[in-house]
Formats: sequence, C-alpha cells, structure tokens
Amino acid sequence: MDNDKRSAQPTAAWTRAQDRFWLLARELLVVALPDGTIETVNPMWTELLGYEAHEIVGTTFLAYTHPDDLDATVRAFAGIFEQPLHLPFEYRFRHKDGSYRWIAWTGKCSEGRVYAAGRDLSPERLREKVVSDPEEFSRLALNSVGGIGAWTADLVQGRYVADAAIARLYGIDPVRAAAGVPTAEFLGNVHPDDRPALQAEIARSLVSGRDMALEYRLRHPDGTVRWVLSRWRTHLDAEGKPVRRTGVGVETTGQRNMEEQLRQAQKMEAVGQLTGGLAHDFNNLLAGITGALGLMQIRMRQGRIDDLERYMTVAQGASRRAAALTHRLLAFSRRQTLDPKPTDVNGLIAGMEELIRRTIGPHIALEVVGAVGLWPSLIDPGQLENALLNLCINARDAMPDGGRITIETANKWLDYSASATHDIPEGQYLSVCVTDTGTGMTPEVVARAFEPFFTTKPLGEGTGLGLSMIHGFARQSGGHVRIYSEVGDGTTVCLYLPRYYGDVESEDLAQRAAEVARAGQGETVLIVDDEPSVRMLVTEVLGDLGYAAIEATDSAAGLKILQSEARIDLLITDVGLPGGMNGRQMADAALVRRPGLQVLFITGYAENSLIGNGRLQPGMQILTKPFAVETLAMRIRDLMTMRRANGSL
Repeated sequence: MDNDKRSAQPTAAWTRAQDRFWLLARELLVVALPDGTIETVNPMWTELLGYEAHEIVGTTFLAYTHPDDLDATVRAFAGIFEQPLHLPFEYRFRHKDGSYRWIAWTGKCSEGRVYAAGRDLSPERLREKVVSDPEEFSRLALNSVGGIGAWTADLVQGRYVADAAIARLYGIDPVRAAAGVPTAEFLGNVHPDDRPALQAEIARSLVSGRDMALEYRLRHPDGTVRWVLSRWRTHLDAEGKPVRRTGVGVETTGQRNMEEQLRQAQKMEAVGQLTGGLAHDFNNLLAGITGALGLMQIRMRQGRIDDLERYMTVAQGASRRAAALTHRLLAFSRRQTLDPKPTDVNGLIAGMEELIRRTIGPHIALEVVGAVGLWPSLIDPGQLENALLNLCINARDAMPDGGRITIETANKWLDYSASATHDIPEGQYLSVCVTDTGTGMTPEVVARAFEPFFTTKPLGEGTGLGLSMIHGFARQSGGHVRIYSEVGDGTTVCLYLPRYYGDVESEDLAQRAAEVARAGQGETVLIVDDEPSVRMLVTEVLGDLGYAAIEATDSAAGLKILQSEARIDLLITDVGLPGGMNGRQMADAALVRRPGLQVLFITGYAENSLIGNGRLQPGMQILTKPFAVETLAMRIRDLMTMRRANGSL
C-alpha cells in the first residue's frame, strides 16, 4: 500500500536478508553482463535446470535458448537497457538433460549489469495442456519427471492409470499404476484430514462439469507427508454421464516448506513492528500493577482496608491487559502452524483491536464495523490475526500524515458469476476488509502486489512477504483475497473466507468456575516448578479445592517423587525445568510407572515444541502463563473428572 520511493542506506540486517533471499528464493536469479554472459546464479539453477554454478557461469543466455525463440529473446533482452522488463517474457530454456523448460523472466539493468529473475512455467504449461487437450497431455506427460505427471480415472470401472511421476508421488508401484489400480488404492494415501475436502471437490466436478483443482496432503509410505496440487477435468458420454476424469498432479512440498520459512520471516518482521510500541505500554501497565500493590501494602499497615478491593481491581485489570498483549506478541513469533478451527471472526478482531491501535499509533484513527450475525469460519485463527496486523501495518505506512483505517466484516453469498470472478467455488463466505485513506496503488502495483518479495517500500523497510503470505493463507483456507485501490483515494484489501456450518464453542468462565468439583478422599497433586510464586499459587488453589499438594523445585526431584510409592493423581509441571530434563520428558518417564497419570503442563512459551510438536497424549493438557485462578481450577476439574471416569489410579 506504500508507494514511498525514499532512499535508504542498506543495513547489515538487510544485507543478511538479501543473502538469505539469494539462497532460499524459489526463482532462478542471475546477474549477467550486457552481452548476456552469466556472472553468477543462485542454487535454484541446480534444482530447476540441473546446472551447477561452475557449469553455467561464463556462458551466455543464448546458448540455452530454444532455436525457435532466439529472435524474440534477443529483442526482449535488448530492450532491458532502456526500461525494466516488468511484464514477464516467456521462452524455452534448455535443461541439462536436453529437454526444454518454459521460463518467465523479469529484470532490469543497473550499473552495467543485468539482474533477472526467472519463474518455471512448466507446471502451468502442463496444467494448460490438460485443460485444452487431455489426451495429448497424457501422452506427453507419461515420462514426466520432477513430481509433475498425469493420471486418468475410468469412472465406469473405478480404476486409475497414472504415469511414473504420479505413482512415485502417491506411493504406488509404477508398474501397477501404469496398468491401473482401484480408486481406493490410488487415493488410499490421501491424508485423512484432507480426504473430505477432496471427496467434496470430486463430487462437485461430477455435477458441475467444470475444471477443478485442489491442493492436499499425501501420507507417503516412506513416512513423509507430501503436498500435491491436483487439477482435473471430467469427461461425459453422449448421454451426459461422467465416464472419465483426466488430470495433472504437481508436487508442492518444497514450495510449502519454503512458504513456512517465509511466513516465519514475515511474522518476525511484524514482531519488530510491534515491540517498540509495546515496551512503552508494558511500562505503563507495570506502573499500574506495582503502584496498586504498593498502595495496598501501605493501606494494610494503616489498617485502612476499605480501599483494598479498588486497588486489587486496578492491579488485576492491568495484569490481564499485559498478559493479553504478551500472548498476542508470542503468537506472532511462534513457528508452528495452528490447526484450523471454528472461529468467531468478530470476536477475534475485537480481541486484537487494542493491539492494532497501539501498533498503528495515535495519528491514525481505527474503526471496526462488525456485521451482526456474522457466520463463523473454519480457519487458522493465528494466521488470520497475523494477516490483519500486517494489513493494518501496510495501511499505516501508506498514510504517513495520518488518516483512518476501517476493518469491516460482512456475510457474502457468491453465485456462479461472482465465484468465477473471485476464482473460488460458489457458496457462502464472510469477508474481512481493511480500508485505508492513504496514497493508493497504481494498477501495475496491484497486479504484482501478491508476488513474494515485491515491495514498494524503501530499502530495508520491508521484505515484500506480507501480502504474498496473506494470499497463501486465504487460498489454503478455501477463500480468496482481492485488492481495490485508486491512486490518491486509498486501498481496500478484502479476505473472503468460507462459511463454517456449525457452532463456535463458547463458555462462561465464571459459570464453569462455579462448577469445579472438589477433591475426593486422599486425592493428591504433585506441583513441579522452579518459580516459588507459581508453586504457592497452585498450592493455594489446590488447598481451596481440598486436594493434598506435594511440591518439587526441579525435574530430578519431581521424577524421584513420581517413581516412589506416593499417591499422585495429577501432575502439574512447568515445561522448562532445571534438573536435566524438561517437563515433557519428566512426564513421559513418569507414565512408564504410572500409565494413568493425568498431566497439566504450564508454560510461558508460545510455541509447543517442548511439548512434542504440539501433540499431547490423552490425559494431558497445557495452560499458558499467566493464567487466571478460575482457569487453573477448571483445568484441574477437567483432568480429575477424566481420571475418575477412566478409573485411573
């Protein structure tokens, strides 16, 4: 959203980012002399075209150009000295194995050097072929390599025929795949979580007759999880009945992994935008907390207890606000991707409103317009929070002299025409739009806004990852994102997310806290934490509920108790512990002797890597610090109720 062209000196951090981009970029990057002699290339040349750097440096572009494309290529790159090559120029480039790949090049000339980036169009060309001529595509792709291949489904016999590349990708014996395998075997390795979406798209293609596409995961027999982008067309007989389906599959595992690295880099960029303002806010909140506690101490010495409740309310309110800001900040920095879950988007935005206000600053007004009766959506709430924050940061940067940001939600019904425009299936969606009154974007900038690393911000002030990550999040969620902008009149970015046909669970904390069951006869809880104040708090709560409590200060002491004959019904432990092992390792060791032990992990970390990649066994829960006393009591209730139901000892 920012078209500011101010100059800026490269920083050391920016130089490191450029080096990392050169190594990790998924495009062909090259620096060449004016005569086309190649000076340096990035590692993608080896992956996409088979050439090691020493094999291609010193040669010229024209030596690898398809003879039929020579004249057009010479004209295209001759013009790069007069103006940058913004619109991709496509031509065939020779692979080391002798085949040709379609590459789309953009570039510019600077200080006597040509800087160019090339994108491999081969998968797209194959997808175009399956749409225009499936039979010819199948013939050409039967010997394809590199995770790109073709398949044909006989809908009458219920069998799939696939080429070697598809067979390897799907984990099927290539010889059997060439002869044909049953549908159940061909789709047998589709990830269980993605199978319903694939089945729904297949059924939709049979009814609509439209070309369909879906990206989904495969559980490969070698133990890995692989991503595939599959596109297909359904063919009808003379009576209009579906008889055959032809398609292409492109492995996108590497792209997915790279997107995750880029997403983390983009998250950390957002964290950098947050921390400066939040440090000031935390000091204010801490002043409120320490001031209120200090006054409480003074009033108690004076014997004046009438005002204690008021001071306590101030301290608790400031603590809750500080905890909320901490959780938001840590959520943006975590590495793992959250699982999609039914989400109240209006509620999510309301929870972020204070964080957004503090990020954009007082010179920009923020207005939130939430639609009444907004439908829920099955999305990753952490990624939506990240998308909203980055859209608001972009909007802020587009209004250096101040302005207004509006976040608006609405329910949308997209019919066939509208869905074709938005390139998503027709149906019910909810929209989340962020509008600013800033400088706006030209049509050329809008056209490239979602490209990775494309940015109009000054050098060192942005990586160009934000909008590309937002676009990826929307598409992976089954939705889309659109930009509407006019130069001088501001910009609107709208996310369209599919409606979730179900309810979002919500519980009243106070009501659940009142229902907390008290301890049974002799029930005992072990608390392992190296922080005395946390042990004291947990022990007090357990005492109020009637539980006996045993304390340990590190993992070694905790494990010694767990391996003794003492009765332990519930283990409450920090994740990060001294004593030679973390909380998860201690709990796993304890479960060998006590298989029915219930475990509550308490941690101040946002990511769950110490918990085992976020995967908890039955009978385990996690609670993030700081937590409300009521929340701790409810978690204890849930775990102890589970223990009693299972009859664990």
